Amino acid sequence: MIITDTLLEGRADDPVKVGIAGPGFMAKGLINHITNTKTGMDVAVAYARTPEKGVAALENAGIASDSIVVVDTAEAIDEAAREGKVAVTSNHEAMTASQVVDCVVDCTGSVEFGCELALAALEGRKHLVLMNAEVDATVGVILNKKFTEAGLVYTGCDGDQPGVQMNLIRFVRGLGLTPLVAGNVKGLQDPYRNPTTQEGFAKKWGQDPHMVTSFADGTKVSVEQALVANAAGLSVHRRGCLQRDHRGHVDELTGMYDVDELKELGGAVDYVVGSQPGPGVYVLATHDDPKQQHYLNLYKLGEGPLYSFYTPYHLCHFEVPDTVARAVLLGDATIAPLLQAPKVEVITVAKKDLKAGETLDALGGYTYYGECEKAPVAAAERLIPVGLAEGCVLTRDVAKDEAISYDDVTVPEGRLADRLRKEQDETFPQEV
Repeated sequence: MIITDTLLEGRADDPVKVGIAGPGFMAKGLINHITNTKTGMDVAVAYARTPEKGVAALENAGIASDSIVVVDTAEAIDEAAREGKVAVTSNHEAMTASQVVDCVVDCTGSVEFGCELALAALEGRKHLVLMNAEVDATVGVILNKKFTEAGLVYTGCDGDQPGVQMNLIRFVRGLGLTPLVAGNVKGLQDPYRNPTTQEGFAKKWGQDPHMVTSFADGTKVSVEQALVANAAGLSVHRRGCLQRDHRGHVDELTGMYDVDELKELGGAVDYVVGSQPGPGVYVLATHDDPKQQHYLNLYKLGEGPLYSFYTPYHLCHFEVPDTVARAVLLGDATIAPLLQAPKVEVITVAKKDLKAGETLDALGGYTYYGECEKAPVAAAERLIPVGLAEGCVLTRDVAKDEAISYDDVTVPEGRLADRLRKEQDETFPQEV
């Protein structure tokens, strides 16, 4: 977002202070980027359950070891900032209570901890930027409601596909067109991948095998497209999206959708495998004014009725500082769910034949994958949101590719994520 560079230059002497939760792959890139590239923004504190990993993430960015302090309290974080040092803490509430921190970025990927961090950020009156799409897809509506009522920004991030799609949707709407498809371009789709099959790729790029598996098995793209659907008010054609295998350019997709069907759905999210340019995103939109259709044709977008817009890349952590700046300096969310019942859920589907008594493992694991479904259907069939599946124990055998419902499992007791989900369902009930 171009305006943020000027705004951040104006904060060179009083940088926006960021707290980053999680010292993993994406967080390391983000810390390095903010530390060495971004004028007007500093990392004030890194949260890590194991402080040594937090220290290593800061040192990876070139921060000298004598400029890093491990602390336990908000006051110590503030003192470190006054001394020009960067803090590391294993107490996330110290980070969210710090007076110097303007915004917290969740890079953890954990649903349960993400819920705890979100409420702590709310209590500490901190804007919250999520690189944790899973918590957003599970309880994002109720969290956004709480942050909005507190006058704070709750948002997904620029650079990841949902944020890139939402930026494109806003751009297209600003042109006077109506987006009818918001899509994601994937290079691979195989719902039966697991951490063993993805181990080599994960090792090559220094990533977690479970995270890489969630990319390959379709869970991540389903989560991402649900976020876009619930932020833009779109639906899906069917369970799992259309997920075409299309090796041509995304412009060719304009002839592959039924416009009347799209209008009846109110627009839809989707994804394709293998399209170019990849790994990008696309938006297909219509314009009702024949005069403007003439201009669009003149500008080489074709005769319609669908017109193609796309962004040929997503640059993940490189664009996250723009999200922080938008939140802190403009009060603007990159992508946040509408304050209404979700349009799309990500349901839990068995990756193999499962037996009664088995415990569902983590996202990107061996036992299930996620797929988009119309939210009223998911509610009517009591299907478990994929973000709440981990730790559930099956009470009956479930066949491969069968959706798993609450009637099939015993849910772990005492989880904050379940309580927030119950509050969300009661506050924004589905019409089933």
